[in-house]
Amino acid sequence: MYYSGIDLHKDNSFITTLDVKGKIVKQERLVNDKAIITDYFKSIGRKHKAVVETTSSWYWLSDVLQENKIDIKLAHAKHLKAISYAKVKTDKVDSKTLAELLRTNLIPSAHMISKEKRGLRDLMRTRLRFVRKRTSCYNSIHRIGEKFNCLMREHIDKGTMPKGLPEEYILQVKFLDQQIELLNVQIKELEKNLQKVLIPNEDVQRLLMIPAFGIITSFSVYLEIDGIDRFEDVKKFLSYSRVVPGAKDSNQTRRNKSGNKEGNVYLKIAFTDAAVHAVRYYSEVREFYNKMQRRTNTAIARTLVAKELAKITYYILKEKTEYKGFKGKPISRQKSQVWPRLSSPRFGLDKSDPHC
Repeated sequence: MYYSGIDLHKDNSFITTLDVKGKIVKQERLVNDKAIITDYFKSIGRKHKAVVETTSSWYWLSDVLQENKIDIKLAHAKHLKAISYAKVKTDKVDSKTLAELLRTNLIPSAHMISKEKRGLRDLMRTRLRFVRKRTSCYNSIHRIGEKFNCLMREHIDKGTMPKGLPEEYILQVKFLDQQIELLNVQIKELEKNLQKVLIPNEDVQRLLMIPAFGIITSFSVYLEIDGIDRFEDVKKFLSYSRVVPGAKDSNQTRRNKSGNKEGNVYLKIAFTDAAVHAVRYYSEVREFYNKMQRRTNTAIARTLVAKELAKITYYILKEKTEYKGFKGKPISRQKSQVWPRLSSPRFGLDKSDPHC
């Protein structure tokens, strides 16, 4: 068995390969070319394992290695840094460290999303970026209005400009409005492409049953989870979804650690957004939220609602069941059974599930 650590960059990779005893077999910097990378591993032969850090460009490398039947691991960049700190840090050192950690089975693994969901998930993340850009444009228009004591919202809705706004600022508002129109078209097009693939999905249909879960939330949660079976229990899923506080305990002092960045930020956004809508539209959820708010504060109460929605999500997907209530209480406000809900779902629902 050989173990290769790959320090991946935008246009090249430095690879170090070790044998079972930790002796360097080969070290080389290679251009990021499919044929060149393939030839490197073929020149060594035998059964092979490889590891690469989580970067934005690991997709193609993973595909190349898997095509050549090379077992590849994705190393968690943050956890890797904690166990492999070195005073001297070069590509050569980094690749050797990766190979050594792989050989000794000490690689902190990150989840490698399935190839079939990869593009859809990135499409959802692109949609989120476009929504944020659109919001930024709206905010910029309102900031211009504040400079001249103009309420821009009514003018945005009517497509007009307020009187007395200088020509230079009219031009800015015009360009910002054009960006908003373009983003609206692009967001709608992205959603149409996602709907064609995801609306018929059985797990997406189950998610649509949950209070305050619309099309976009259901799509995002389904794609970011990438298979609920990879979570051993609900606690691990809640932690990954970033809906439970971290801990910062020392001696006899105990504190909750806020702003924890461990886990999936996109699941955190989805569950938090769903929590806001659930509190607004569902009296049972609002009752729980108000109770928690009296005990803690608004932010924590909202997170606790998000935690309950994440818990419901876990059991619905894990047990392949339907949603029946919130905190043991049936929901009085029923969700619509029309599109995007399929009229005749083709999956069986377990009526005896106790978790939802």
